[in-house]
Amino acid sequence: MQKAKGTLIPIGGNEDKGIDADEMYTLEFVEEGILAHVVKEAGGVDANIVVIPTASSIPEEVGKSYITAFSTLGCKNVTILDIRSKKDSESKEAIFLIENADCIMFSGGNQSKITDKIGGTSIHKILVERYQNEKGFVIAGTSAGAMAMANQMIAGGSASESFIKGAVKMYRGLSLIPELIIDTHFIRRGRFGRVTEAVAQYPKLVGLGLAEDTGLIIKNNCFEVIGSGMVIVFDGRKIKHNNHKILEKGTPMSLTNLRTHILSNGDRFNIKKKKVEVLPIEAPFI
Repeated sequence: MQKAKGTLIPIGGNEDKGIDADEMYTLEFVEEGILAHVVKEAGGVDANIVVIPTASSIPEEVGKSYITAFSTLGCKNVTILDIRSKKDSESKEAIFLIENADCIMFSGGNQSKITDKIGGTSIHKILVERYQNEKGFVIAGTSAGAMAMANQMIAGGSASESFIKGAVKMYRGLSLIPELIIDTHFIRRGRFGRVTEAVAQYPKLVGLGLAEDTGLIIKNNCFEVIGSGMVIVFDGRKIKHNNHKILEKGTPMSLTNLRTHILSNGDRFNIKKKKVEVLPIEAPFI
């Protein structure tokens, strides 16, 4: 595992307050506390922040909401990069913005839109290269924008069919952090089965379920939990029984010795060593 010099900040999303019940059509409001962490990691209020609302079906509205949110925190250099096709990802404007940004912020919506329209393009290659090689470069994302950071990306799946083979749909993500599988809105939407099946398919990877208003600051092969909720860690390295490969779709799975950790604000996890560092009870809220 090569130690990347940049910083990733996946965020679990927040309560939908948009125009429709479908996640694709809603505004994903991120609490100012979480965004303040994003701004701090990017170098402060003078940072060049580029918001990419590609995942959303209402990108203009989402873009405006982020300009408002970041402006509230005192940021003055916020640009919306509205990518709606692979052609847009190859434009001179897009390449210039990605090359000169201090922080990239992916919105929520449908994570497959991010990989379909950005994956494999010039700006994708620039994102990966800058994240690997530039200290202080930040890539943040909420909901779909967080899930797309993985290599093995959860593209969908029913929470009501939890722990059934075939309930989760996997797709290739942006491969920014190949060691993790990330799911969001985890507690509110009951997505335990999705991550469990994903880890059953890829037991060498660590599955993460992020609650809403909860994020991770990932750097130096470790992550620290920020926000008001919790993160559930699924470690499949020591699974003793895993019948996922031999089952037919629609069949209940059985797994034994799947390790889980429940982490909250200030707790840390070493991704390389798969080791937990829990914050002392008397420690202040981050």
